[in-house]
Amino acid sequence: MRERAVSGTSEGPTPAADLDRPVVTESEIDTPPRTENARTENARTEHLSQPPYRSVFTAAPLAMAVVDREGTVVSANDSLAALLGTAPDGLTGAVAADLVDLTSDARTWHAYREVLRGRQSRLRCTRRLKHPDGHSLWVQVTVAPLPAEDRGVLMSVADISSRRELQARLRHLQMHDAVTRLPNRTLFFERLSAALEAESYEQSGTGRIGLCYLDLDGFKAINDTLGHRVGDRLLAAVAERLMRCADETGFARTSTPLVARLGGDEFALLVEDSTGTEQLAELAEAVLRAIQDPFDISGQRLSVSASIGVVERHAAGTTPTALVQAADTTLYWAKADGKARWTLFDPERNAHRMTRQALASTLRPAIDRGEFRLEYQPLVGMEDDRLHGVEALIRWNHPQFGVLTPNRFIGLAEEDGSIVPLGRWVLRTACRQARRWQREHPDEPPIFVSVNVAVRQVWDSDLVADVAETLAETGLAPHLLQLELTESAVMGSGGRPLQALKALSDMGVRIAIDDFGTGYSNLAYLSRLPVSVLKLDGSFVRGFQYDDRDAAARPNPADEVVVEAMIQLAHRLGLTVTAECVETSAQAVRLRRIGCDTGQGWLYSRPVSPDRISELLGTPDVQAGVGNP
Repeated sequence: MRERAVSGTSEGPTPAADLDRPVVTESEIDTPPRTENARTENARTEHLSQPPYRSVFTAAPLAMAVVDREGTVVSANDSLAALLGTAPDGLTGAVAADLVDLTSDARTWHAYREVLRGRQSRLRCTRRLKHPDGHSLWVQVTVAPLPAEDRGVLMSVADISSRRELQARLRHLQMHDAVTRLPNRTLFFERLSAALEAESYEQSGTGRIGLCYLDLDGFKAINDTLGHRVGDRLLAAVAERLMRCADETGFARTSTPLVARLGGDEFALLVEDSTGTEQLAELAEAVLRAIQDPFDISGQRLSVSASIGVVERHAAGTTPTALVQAADTTLYWAKADGKARWTLFDPERNAHRMTRQALASTLRPAIDRGEFRLEYQPLVGMEDDRLHGVEALIRWNHPQFGVLTPNRFIGLAEEDGSIVPLGRWVLRTACRQARRWQREHPDEPPIFVSVNVAVRQVWDSDLVADVAETLAETGLAPHLLQLELTESAVMGSGGRPLQALKALSDMGVRIAIDDFGTGYSNLAYLSRLPVSVLKLDGSFVRGFQYDDRDAAARPNPADEVVVEAMIQLAHRLGLTVTAECVETSAQAVRLRRIGCDTGQGWLYSRPVSPDRISELLGTPDVQAGVGNP
């Protein structure tokens, strides 16, 4: 008798209850030779001697056989013979385990022998058998002991082929998308999980895995304008092209990529045993070319593109969730970079994104924990080199990432609204410090403090009330507080922001435009705004970085002419001008010559602690006193 094992399910020993476990074998059933063993015939006669027993056994529609304790068939009914494609007498004397393939796996074989020996109450398992005429059938085999006086077991075999076929059809419907007929998200993750199991890649293959995660650009507009029916047909057409790409790129390779629809207009192509990023790049390029060709849907010519996130890595140490998250992140990069392209996963870029998320999630609690501090950068008079004011610059003493400058977290604070409580803290801390300097140095002219304000602070809070309360609380004079807003924010102000700026100006607070010259640069509009200070963007000042002795290194003189014209016009409007990023004495000399009022930059000082500002107060020459610590 010939046997071969295949995948499937079986049910092992169940002393107290039925517990189905997966073990399936496929067996080829040959008709066993007819034997005339006297002992077997005597046993068969003994077991079936009672007419009711024999009548039920013979007429039962359930295929059954009586098996002795040695595992030999004593008697089989017609139903079993018909099921196995042989005569009832031809089964007598056969080895029962061979008939239904109970020997193909050790667990089932052990449980069967335990039942024969009376040590186990029952065995139930599922087997796939091969009929002599060539077709396969699924059967459920149950082996249970007969009464003690019968000295044997009863083996019943039920044909469950129809049930298995129904289960297979239901599973196919459950695991496939109704619109595209592709594997759905559930089946995709099932396949992905199986591919990432160690036994799947350790014995053979490349040990690597790749994923192309794509999303259609502009699909929502088609759905909204032409309806979901057209959208569904477009998705089906896209699925056909993806399948064609997978077949073509999988030709002559060990396996064809699995194409799945994950939901909406998102698809995935899973490459098991990938050979490297070059293979995934080739697949992504093929997909882009295939999708960019127009689709003829319901008499209409539709054009869409796709953005694809590509991930390729070692299977070892990778989880399904991590792989899909990386692909989803990379898909977002592809869309952010302009769509209609594929982008390869970049660990460094992802680390930056993760850092950004970590900062965003801890920003609000950090305010309550007191993780922020202020440093102050001097604002120095061009004519006298004396300290006139300071700009308050926030720093985040992050417990994990160290000291962070504003460009690392201010944008996040503006996005989630935490800029309001953070800005309020900066305002009060800076005003309190300015008042402290004033009390500590009563003989020196008081210096002003400049605080940066985001537009969202004006919209999402009562900035005027916050400033008034802070000034009253700290005792700082309004003219010693300067609020800095970016040029684009101030120039585009209207409604509530403009009203707030005017109220602050009427209060005596100085309003400064930060980074002037990089945005609208509409000087005529300045006459209608409550602005008192322009802070020239550092890009203008850097154009002055040449030496008088090196004529060849001089930039276009027009740079200096433009700055001089801006300063003169600002003065005509009653505004003072501060130059940012002053780093050399030559720059300071030229700025002084064209009438700039104050300077700020490393020539005078980097941002320093409040104690260092205290040391500078009363210094006749800040440039000499700081020493650029």
